[in-house]
Amino acid sequence: MSQFTTSQKLKHLFSLPVIVAALGYFVDIYDLLLFGIVRVPSLEALGLDANVAGSTILNYQMVGLLIGGIIWGIFGDKKGRLSVLFGSILVYSLANIACGFLPYFPKDNLVTIYALLRFIAGIGLAGELGAGITLVSESLPKELRAIGTSIVAGFGLLGAVVAQLTVELADDWTIAYFVGGGLGLVLLFLRVGVVESGIYKDIKKSDSIQKGNILLFVTNKNRFIKYLKCIAIGLPTWFCVGILAVMGNQFAPAFGIENINPGRAIMWTYIGISVGDFASGFISHWLHSRKKAILYMMLFTTIGVYLMLFGGTKTENMYYFYCAWLGLGTGYWAMFVTVGAEQFGTNIRSTAATTIPNMVRGLLPVMLISFNYLKVFNGVVWAAAVVGFVVFTIAIYATLTIPETHNTDLDFVE
Repeated sequence: MSQFTTSQKLKHLFSLPVIVAALGYFVDIYDLLLFGIVRVPSLEALGLDANVAGSTILNYQMVGLLIGGIIWGIFGDKKGRLSVLFGSILVYSLANIACGFLPYFPKDNLVTIYALLRFIAGIGLAGELGAGITLVSESLPKELRAIGTSIVAGFGLLGAVVAQLTVELADDWTIAYFVGGGLGLVLLFLRVGVVESGIYKDIKKSDSIQKGNILLFVTNKNRFIKYLKCIAIGLPTWFCVGILAVMGNQFAPAFGIENINPGRAIMWTYIGISVGDFASGFISHWLHSRKKAILYMMLFTTIGVYLMLFGGTKTENMYYFYCAWLGLGTGYWAMFVTVGAEQFGTNIRSTAATTIPNMVRGLLPVMLISFNYLKVFNGVVWAAAVVGFVVFTIAIYATLTIPETHNTDLDFVE
């Protein structure tokens, strides 16, 4: 980074693509985590079972993310990164506004309607991060990519904190949905001045290059293995968020705690993730390695999971403390998405960067099904420990064996 002056670094790092991507991810995370935050109060207000209906609706949202990741990823490679940034935010903003009107829908089919709306929101939410990270990665000099994507994710993840504060201040879960949808629509106007990635423009009009062909990930063995490893690296993040934070109320009886508020658990987890994401880019630059930065943060997270489950968590605040710890450790989320973008050529980079994080999110139902099955026989603590052991083992192996991408040139095609 010695060839850049301080003013040049700041000009790149606070350019319009970075600012708009950060704001977009902020709104994305606000809306993505909002159901987890209002799950209990919204379902109780609608006369539904918070645990049974809540798991069903959350699974629908995650499946929507999985499908949306494929749709928007391909679209981003075929039509451009900006098309995804506009289209995805419109879909999830309208879906979230519709969620605010749920008390006025027919009472007989509320679970189905709620699940369908969260499924549609999931499809829309799937496009934001991958397209933003791809655009920023291709727009910034390679020496500044890690820091730039960390700024995007670090700021964006604060959306979870604002979502929780909005729910608490408004004291009405429907208002929180309206605010999320409204923020998204406002953001559409801010994106008018953003220009397309120069690297993508170079291949856009070429008919000889296959763009957005998802089959390219499975027709080559080495490429397919790299793709699977990229997905595996992100699994611990959604284990910590989707089970230990979102389902935090289920751990209260096991720890002898009167109450654990899932919304606050999510908020503290994402405060930690935000700080971790800001730090991960600088750690990667300091170590000259994406892999080492991710590995060290992952090992830090495993210690936090062990202490949370078996270290004598006896108070509600202590549980939130460990949520912040886990968030700080899994704050390699931006680095993980950046690694996914850097592994593959420009013609399938958006597909990779968009599908990889959403494959991780889409695998949360598998983790939840395993957790729900195991807790019947072993209780919630050991169920979480078993699922966590499998998830972290796979993730650590993938991190150790995936190719290093620090300071690699992104101007290539598959």
